[in-house]
Amino acid sequence: MTFAKTPKPPYYAVIFTSLRIPGDNGYNAMAARMVELAEQQPGYLGIESVREDLGITVSYWTDLDSIRNWKANLEHLEAQRLGREKWYTSFKIRIARVERDYGM
Repeated sequence: MTFAKTPKPPYYAVIFTSLRIPGDNGYNAMAARMVELAEQQPGYLGIESVREDLGITVSYWTDLDSIRNWKANLEHLEAQRLGREKWYTSFKIRIARVERDYGM
């Protein structure tokens, strides 16, 4: 796994934190498809994701319009519906503007 290759700020982060229902129930295939689909969206910059008991996925975007368009994507809407119905016990989405980034 590597860090997302983001540009010089500012840019935006969508932070998706979730608790899953036990079992796969098609989740892994859909998650892989969502990454593949997101990569094709205008404004997409990258993604970082981890899962243990709590899952955290951060996707990076150039602007708020790109995030709105991704949220409204028809396949993504179907994944959202299935998430509510059969994959998550709870989730939280946060959208933040990245003002600074640095690292080693």
